[in-house]
Amino acid sequence: MADDTSIFIGASRKPDDSYQRAEELLLRYGNRHGLITGATGTGKTVSLQVLAEGFSNAGVPVFCADIKGDLSGIALMGEAKDFLVKRAEQVKLDPYQFQEFPVIFWDLFGEQGHPIRATISEMGPLLMSRLMNLTEAQEGVMNIAFRIADEEGLLLLDLKDLQALLANIAERADELSARYGNVTKPSVGAIQRTLLVLESQGAANFFGEPALRIADLMRTTRDGRGAVSVLAADKLMMNPRLYATFLLWLMSELFEELPEVGDLDQPKLVFFFDEAHLLFEDAPKVLVDRVEQVVRLIRSKGVGVYFVTQNPLDIPEKVLAQLGNRVQHALRAYTPREQQAVRTAAETFRPNPDFDCATAITQLATGEALVSMLEDKGVPAMVQRTLIRPPSSRLGPITPDERRKIIAESPVTGQYDQVVDRESAFEMLQKKTKEAQDAEAQAQQQNSGGSRWTIPGFDDVLGSGNRRSSNRQTVAEAAIKSVVRSVGSSVGRAIVRGILGSLARGR
Repeated sequence: MADDTSIFIGASRKPDDSYQRAEELLLRYGNRHGLITGATGTGKTVSLQVLAEGFSNAGVPVFCADIKGDLSGIALMGEAKDFLVKRAEQVKLDPYQFQEFPVIFWDLFGEQGHPIRATISEMGPLLMSRLMNLTEAQEGVMNIAFRIADEEGLLLLDLKDLQALLANIAERADELSARYGNVTKPSVGAIQRTLLVLESQGAANFFGEPALRIADLMRTTRDGRGAVSVLAADKLMMNPRLYATFLLWLMSELFEELPEVGDLDQPKLVFFFDEAHLLFEDAPKVLVDRVEQVVRLIRSKGVGVYFVTQNPLDIPEKVLAQLGNRVQHALRAYTPREQQAVRTAAETFRPNPDFDCATAITQLATGEALVSMLEDKGVPAMVQRTLIRPPSSRLGPITPDERRKIIAESPVTGQYDQVVDRESAFEMLQKKTKEAQDAEAQAQQQNSGGSRWTIPGFDDVLGSGNRRSSNRQTVAEAAIKSVVRSVGSSVGRAIVRGILGSLARGR
């Protein structure tokens, strides 16, 4: 049974389906990352909930995304239901105690939790380009935009800041092309249109201040339990690219802000990335390389990353190799790709001579999984067919009223609820534009003498007393020339020209 150094996951079974032993995750290897996979409805969310409970009780803060709303039940005490009690007996969980956990609800849209915000500058050009699905040329313009913002001291906090900067870049396209390479107005326009789409999808709620403080994800309670930060992601999943980009940003922020700590007795934070395939779908190589780098190095910061997805093929091989703790629920094998996924999953485990791993994956019941955790010296344990223990918290979602009560009592209530809109690129560029317009108007007034309105070529008519300086004809000359054009004979033209000449000399 688990102690202060491990998390009890469930009990493995012998070939005759009798109890074999307790399966545990050693806390000192909790930062070696992990993977939870399986088809829909096979029990992945319960496995995630069980691990989150274990880490919280050990004093490790947890961050996880709640895709369907089911994970919110971790905030309230569980109830003794027949099938849960039966499972507790099967895995020899005695006593089976119910408890609630310290949960902080978050929501990028601020509807089902505290708002989460990040600034455009924090997101950076690479993630912004990924979020907007920009072409290579457009990504180049985005990099130039961030470079100009740095050089000219323009704060990029929210979407309107980036929109104002791009408009300024379009006006200065010729000047900037000479300094940074080709900056075309069509590329800038395409980025602006994409920003409008992003804004209509609700991304404007995410960008701005106050930005999320990493320290608020690493809280512990007075009794020593780690806070469980639950991101409401049901609405967020309508924009999967925003969801994946946000979670990658969060991992990057953790990597950049946290100090090196080496191997600890337990992690400082555990990060569960549900629907992990969204992070890698259609991602450019530079982004996949970035994920692989973060996953490889962030463990030295004391952070464990656990990917949750349906298919192990969703995870690139270089990233998959970093995931030491594995929970594999049932997979279906109807199509060639599904059969390949089963073989891939089976090959990643240390074999068990008691059963064929590939066959077992297709025969697992709901709530049952193949489990392999890191043992002493970080060596993967032999894979075991395991019944996952029942959670101590509520199984299933909480009600809206229960959620509102928990949010109201949260330790971060009031810190993120109101948007702060301080002076940034939008206001600074507006100010520069106004100053330039005022300077131009003043220069025009000085050039005109500042006395009165003038019409070129009409100074004498208006009685200025000055000789006409332009070559433009007077109204009288224009009228006489019109008469000349109307006279048909050469004699008539000569007479009129004579009259016109005498008038001109008389002046």
